[in-house]
Amino acid sequence: MSEEKRVWGIHTLDDNLFLKENVVAIGWNEIGDLSKIAPDRDAFKKKYTETYPDAKKMGIATSAGMLYRFAHEVQIGDYIVFPSKINREINIGTVESNYIYEPDTESYVQQRKVKWLKHLPRTAFSQGALYEIGSALSFFSVKNYADEFLAALDKNFKGTVSADTADDETVAATADEIIENTRDYILKELSRNLKGYDLEEFVADLLSAMGYRTTISPHGGDSGIDITAYKDELPPRILVQVKSQDGDIKETTIQSLKGAMREGDYGLFVTLSNYTKKAQKYLDNTPIIRGINGKELVDLILKYYDSLSEKYRKMIPLKMVYIPVINAIE
Repeated sequence: MSEEKRVWGIHTLDDNLFLKENVVAIGWNEIGDLSKIAPDRDAFKKKYTETYPDAKKMGIATSAGMLYRFAHEVQIGDYIVFPSKINREINIGTVESNYIYEPDTESYVQQRKVKWLKHLPRTAFSQGALYEIGSALSFFSVKNYADEFLAALDKNFKGTVSADTADDETVAATADEIIENTRDYILKELSRNLKGYDLEEFVADLLSAMGYRTTISPHGGDSGIDITAYKDELPPRILVQVKSQDGDIKETTIQSLKGAMREGDYGLFVTLSNYTKKAQKYLDNTPIIRGINGKELVDLILKYYDSLSEKYRKMIPLKMVYIPVINAIE
């Protein structure tokens, strides 16, 4: 791949505009003519904030960055990869113009002219390549599978995954990446939305989804116990402590839970982060206390997601999908 010519991916809600008018475009019409903004990222962030004052900080950087790249980083001759939904094809073309502002258009005002070179079925590409251009961003740089999309422009190209080809080696990696991205998303949403008492309420709801009866301790109590849980009407009692702190949990913190337990009790410690080595060793040597870290908490959320309260399913919106795996069935 030429260093001068980059490969860009783009999504749209108006496939016909792209395919019939030979353009690519991005949204944010309210921001106006991008050529009137100083050509640097800070200026684009400032303009974006002025236009969308309620935008979240992370969203400002991401969206302003896409606008800046579309207006200034894309060069004539760069390649565009566009997955169209109306016909489930991968469309590959080259950029034919500099940035154009089209204020009279009914849809996207931020445009560039393109020349479509090839329209191929999605089945012609590896799963990894399809996943990369399935980015959540509207406009993005294609890096990992750029060479595969450029190879598709060859007149003798017959597809990366033909009928006589062995298993697509990108499938397993793609599936793993989807899973890890989902885990990261859940942890970020928990960290962002649930602090202190809010996380205690969420853990109580998760335990209820798992079949436990739970009681949340009054806020500000001195016992250090956040939740009391029972599997049924009879003992054992399970005392739960929940921590939303960012740093790893220390041994002394778990020892405080142990000190609040009576004979016959079990303990459960839940954190979004992890445990120090000494704390993990203490847990290993104290079998009546179970420690759950952020990764294990996400595993439980995924397992019992459908039984969570609607409030939390709205906070962490997930959709059940099937993803391909290699040799899952022997």
